[in-house]
Amino acid sequence: MDSLNSLIDGFGTALTPMNLLWAATGVLLGTAIGVLPGIGPAMAVALLLPVTYGLDPTGAFIMFAGIYYGAMFGGSTTSILLNTPGESAAVVAAIEGNPMAKAGRGAQALAAAAIGHFAGGMIGTILLVVLAPTIASLAIGIGAPDYFAIMVLAFIAVTSVLGASRIRGIASLLIGLTIGLVGLDQMTGQQRLTFGSLHLADGVDVVIVAVGLFAIGEALWVAAHLRRSTGKPIPVGRPWLGRTDLKRTWKPWLRGPVIGFPFGAIPAGGAEIPTFLSYVTEKRLSKHRDQFGKGAIEGVAGPEAAASASAAGTLVSMLTLGLPTTAVAAVMLAAFQQYGIQPGPLLFEREPELVWGLIASLFVGMVLLLALNLPLAPVWAKLLRIPRPYLYAGILFFAAVGAYAVGGESLDLVILLVIGLIGFGMRRYGLPVLPAVIGVILGPAAEQQLRRALQISDGSVTGLVNTPFSVTVYAIVVLIVAWPLIGRLIARLRGGRKTAEESRTVSGG
Repeated sequence: MDSLNSLIDGFGTALTPMNLLWAATGVLLGTAIGVLPGIGPAMAVALLLPVTYGLDPTGAFIMFAGIYYGAMFGGSTTSILLNTPGESAAVVAAIEGNPMAKAGRGAQALAAAAIGHFAGGMIGTILLVVLAPTIASLAIGIGAPDYFAIMVLAFIAVTSVLGASRIRGIASLLIGLTIGLVGLDQMTGQQRLTFGSLHLADGVDVVIVAVGLFAIGEALWVAAHLRRSTGKPIPVGRPWLGRTDLKRTWKPWLRGPVIGFPFGAIPAGGAEIPTFLSYVTEKRLSKHRDQFGKGAIEGVAGPEAAASASAAGTLVSMLTLGLPTTAVAAVMLAAFQQYGIQPGPLLFEREPELVWGLIASLFVGMVLLLALNLPLAPVWAKLLRIPRPYLYAGILFFAAVGAYAVGGESLDLVILLVIGLIGFGMRRYGLPVLPAVIGVILGPAAEQQLRRALQISDGSVTGLVNTPFSVTVYAIVVLIVAWPLIGRLIARLRGGRKTAEESRTVSGG
């Protein structure tokens, strides 16, 4: 009841005309910036930090929250329509959303994403209000072996369900892990795969890898095949979800937040892991598995709801522990410190108006985001009516601008082109792109957690499986790896029984 009363007070703060204006401004700016490839929510919040110097802290953080959610949706818009993720959490949306767009169902994919963001954000924020203290206490107890186990699960799950074969999925993952090795060793400071370049000492930015593999690789692939096809504009399709679409999406909209929120609350990689796991879950549970990879709407609805709920989850550890679990949370933590406020267990007591106004503004921001973007879905989808030579020339331009904006170095453009050529080669030989992106995102963190776990256990491998949580996760990993063999064994046993029954019937007759 205390939380509910505080939330009601928070709505009193968030629904003032000025704070509503900041929320709407944040959602609009976030969506517009998220649509640009490479400029994600973290960069958007960082760029707008100086603008908020004159604002009161409550108004500033309400606007930041709007930017966060708006940029996440904007990233999925380009991911779906142009196969160009605006930020890493939108990578999964491209797998099913882009084939839907190419089939003339871009508006439906965008509507599924918008409602998924709304459902995930609402459920995630409700969980934030109800479960913040519990989730925070659980997050403290998770150690290095548990983090490493979660990342191994993400690696195995995504290589098992994507692509024509597991071998190709693993090959793609290894490419990503190799790119993730570039830079300084986090433990020893030694340079790895930098070829003597100081610029590469910081590693290759995830945004450049995602934009290179998806956008540049796709543009080169389309350019290589334009002579063989007419290159006509893609039809937009009807701008609403039909009864069949709603029947296939309502369960993913509800399952996504269950996966996304806990991962946002613990420091395990932000929205990337839960979106991957949500996609895997929806593929396992779907009655339309044959459509996955060709435009299954469940593969858009579930991961997008998971991403939005994860965004709410990140605020749990940032507000209650002062622990940023994503880049956006880290920038927002810097903003708190800029105002002389220290997030932590006492923040709810010292700054209740700020905290509960921020949480209430998340509900307001979700409604604004849905109200603005659901009607705009057909408008965004009309981008696909542009003839493909012009469309992909524009994609190359914005991809280059986004990559250059990451570090302001011309070498980033060379790296973007090289990674784009790798993406083209992967498409040529049937390697799925997503495992490579996962390898880049999670590889360095997985290596760091593995080495920490081994250091704690004095080099003993048993240190990786010395907690109930890690043992449970590895059991799930073994089940995923062994499931095809188990399935074949069950089919063989059923076939043997059927043959035995038939022989009995023949002999009895």
